[in-house]
Amino acid sequence: MLLANVLGISVIRLSGGGASLSCVRVRKRECVCVQKMWPFSRKGASGFSSSSTAEQVTEGIDGTGLTAIVTGASSGIGTETTRVLSLRGVHVIMGVRNMLAAKDVKETLLKEIPSAKVDAMELDLSSLESVKKFASEFKSSGLPLNMLINNAGIMACPFKLSKDKIELQFATNHLGHFLLTNLLLDTMKKTSRETKKEGRIVNVSSEAHRFTYSEGIRFDKINDESSYSNWRAYGQSKLANILHANELTRRLKEDGVDISANSLHPGVIATNLSRHISPVNGNYHIVLLM
Repeated sequence: MLLANVLGISVIRLSGGGASLSCVRVRKRECVCVQKMWPFSRKGASGFSSSSTAEQVTEGIDGTGLTAIVTGASSGIGTETTRVLSLRGVHVIMGVRNMLAAKDVKETLLKEIPSAKVDAMELDLSSLESVKKFASEFKSSGLPLNMLINNAGIMACPFKLSKDKIELQFATNHLGHFLLTNLLLDTMKKTSRETKKEGRIVNVSSEAHRFTYSEGIRFDKINDESSYSNWRAYGQSKLANILHANELTRRLKEDGVDISANSLHPGVIATNLSRHISPVNGNYHIVLLM
């Protein structure tokens, strides 16, 4: 469960090697579960189940004084994460490609939560230049950073290269977030030291990491169009998210830094992430098994 990991509640997560295949219902009017996959509504070690909402998971938590960056915050899981963090008093920076969509999200949130502290900054994860610009502008703001939620992503799209000539799914889902995390890590370390509060880095991965290429991450064939599989390329990028979190956790622990890095499977949720697939697509069944 995304917000459980963000705000410190103990849950089963992919990076721990015991992933739950449960599906989290985010908010009825915005995101709908496609299929619940592991015992329906059964509560796990956290006390929550696949039917738990983000508000239920964070009930009683006061995030006042905390600052979070949420990438891909203009729709789907990113929007709901922003909404509930705002509801708990967290100052949220939305990292988005579409600033007009972010403006609409912010206006909607302020109507529901007048006290919400929400700002939007332009961020295109498929562009390394955009990532560097975002990180530079954020650091120039002087804001602290307690949480970095690497949520933005694309799924199962046709083969395409990014502006940096890198396969688009790997560039957007992994490399952009990898660079963003590295550029903001010193700010997070400083915040953790000064506030004496644990920092959180969350990579939104997927159970689809199991469907990557047989070789795993094909570093020598990232841009090989002839052998490209839209779903395996997606799985490859999600596997990279998990390995990134695992290695980052090891290094942070080794350095004695009070920041945790987590990866998770958010559940199968109907958002615009599925815009490149349809029931007539031969790989559609994977969505129901993801």
